[in-house]
Amino acid sequence: MYYYLSGTVAHIEPFLAVIDCGGVGYACRTTSFTLSRIKTGEKAKLYTYLSVREDAMDLYGFSSQEERRLFQLLTSVSGVGPKAALAVLSSSTPENLALSIITGDEKALTAAQGVGKKIAQRVILELKDKLAKGQSISAAGENISGPAVTVIPQNKLSEASAALAVLGYSQGEINTALKGIDIDAQPLEQIIRLALKNMVKP
Repeated sequence: MYYYLSGTVAHIEPFLAVIDCGGVGYACRTTSFTLSRIKTGEKAKLYTYLSVREDAMDLYGFSSQEERRLFQLLTSVSGVGPKAALAVLSSSTPENLALSIITGDEKALTAAQGVGKKIAQRVILELKDKLAKGQSISAAGENISGPAVTVIPQNKLSEASAALAVLGYSQGEINTALKGIDIDAQPLEQIIRLALKNMVKP
């Protein structure tokens, strides 16, 4: 229904941002990561997701499309509701969270408030392959990330490329970021970390 909201940040509180769009205040449930990137009184653009249930309609907003995709993926996991998904996303950056899932880092997931070992294991079990293959599936089973990567990764280079593609980087950006990295000598997690560092270099 809403793809994004663009307006002035009218109010901020834990896990909530109110965006004033043409005199109407839209209350968006959100993450600590998104809240750290906006300020009251300044312009902001949040990519939204509308959750419709029998007893409630909740609007969620995120500072990037990648964070919204991860929220939808997390809520597609059995036993993970919107509140838990926000907590997980608040514990790290979208890039580091995707990396933690791909590499099976349970400790990184259980660092989120209210997320135990069983939930962390379920998230990794259900999402690891989807992220590694570049697939993003919503709770309704729809593809939400555009064309999925159709080649199943056979080595560290293809796995790293697929993981970076999930985060929204183009193939050209990925190829440039991976140049100069000793793929054979590095574990997958370190390859992705180094590539992400290369992405942010001027």
